[in-house]
Amino acid sequence: MQRRFQGPPTSFIVIAVALIQVLGTVFSASHQAVLRPLDPLAFMLLLAGPAALAFRTRRPAVMLPITVAATSIYLLLGYAWGPIVLSLALSIILTAAAGLRWQAWVGAGVCAGAVVLLAALAGDETGLVRASAGVAWAAILVLIGEGFRRRGERMAEYRRRREAAKQAERDEYRLTLARDIHDVVAHSLSMINVQASVALHLGTNDPEKLRPALEAIKAASKESLAEVRQLLGVLRDDAPLSPAAPPSLGRIPELVDDARCGGLEVRFGNSVDPGLIGAAQQEAAYRIVQEALSNVRRHSGAASAVVLLELAGNSLRVRVDDDGGGLRGAPAGNGLRGMRERVEALGGTLGLMPLEPGLRVEANLPLNAGQEGHPR
Repeated sequence: MQRRFQGPPTSFIVIAVALIQVLGTVFSASHQAVLRPLDPLAFMLLLAGPAALAFRTRRPAVMLPITVAATSIYLLLGYAWGPIVLSLALSIILTAAAGLRWQAWVGAGVCAGAVVLLAALAGDETGLVRASAGVAWAAILVLIGEGFRRRGERMAEYRRRREAAKQAERDEYRLTLARDIHDVVAHSLSMINVQASVALHLGTNDPEKLRPALEAIKAASKESLAEVRQLLGVLRDDAPLSPAAPPSLGRIPELVDDARCGGLEVRFGNSVDPGLIGAAQQEAAYRIVQEALSNVRRHSGAASAVVLLELAGNSLRVRVDDDGGGLRGAPAGNGLRGMRERVEALGGTLGLMPLEPGLRVEANLPLNAGQEGHPR
C-alpha cells in the first residue's frame, strides 16, 4: 500500500495555487510585451493545473500529466510568462510523495529536457545556465517529494508500533483481570461449597453449630461478589483503574483461616518482612496461596497443608505443601496456568513437585523485578 504525504487540505492547495497563477500571471503580463494577450483559453490553462491537484489523494497519477500538458500548451501558444509552473512543480512533489517514483522522475525528466532543448535552440550562454538550473530544480523537486513520502512512512510506522504496543498492553491488562476473576471465583466458590457441606452436616447432627457455618458462607459470598463486581466494572470501563487495593501478604492469614474453617488443618509460617516486598510480588504471593489452597480443598482430598513464606537470596519463596493425592496425572488447569503466568510475568519460576504423599507448589519471585506492580 502506497504511503501518501498528507500536508495541507487539498482544497486549500487548489485555491491558493489557482489564485497565485491567475493573479500573478495577470500582473506579470501587464509588464511584458507578449505576442498573445491573455484570453479565455489562457485562463482555462492557468486553472487546469491547480484543478489537477485536486486528485492528489484520490487519483494522484493524473496530476502530473495534466499539469505538464497545461503548462506546455500555455507556453507554446506564446502567452505571458508567469507563475504557471507552480502547479507543475507541486504536481512533481506530490506525485513523488504519493509513491509514484517512476512517474515523478519521468515528468521531471520531460520538463528538464524541454528546458535544455529551448536553451539550445536559443543559442545564448545565459540560456544554458538557466537550463542547468532548471534541470537541477527538477531533480530537487522529486527529492523533496521523496523526503515527504519517507517521512509519512516513518510516521505511519511509528503510529502502527504505538498502537500495537497499546493493544499488547490492553491484552495483558485483560489477561491479568481474567486471572484475578478466576482466582476470586474459584477460591470463594470452593470455600462456600465446603462450608455448605459442613452446614448440611451440622444441620442434621449439631444444629447449634450451624450458625457459624452460615455466617462464613455469607461473609465469603459478600467479599467475592464485591471483588468480582469491581473487576467486571473495570472491564466495562465504568470503574476507576484501581478499584481496590491489591491483596498483600497481610491478607494471607485470612486464606489460612478460611481453609481451616473448611476442615483443612493448615500450618502457616511467615518469616518475611512485608516492607521489603514489592506490591506486585505481594499480590502474586497472595494469589498463589489462594489458588493452591483452593485446589487442595477441591481436588486433592488432603487432610492437612503447610503454607510457608520465606526469603531465598534475592527472591520471595512461596511454598504450599499438602498430603493429598497430587495431580494424579491430570493436566494443569486454568488455575495452575494462571499461577505460572503470574510468576513468569515477574521473572520468577513455578515448580510442582510430587510428595509422598501429596504435592508441593513452590514459586520463587525476584524482589528486583516488577516493583511497581501491574496496572489494575
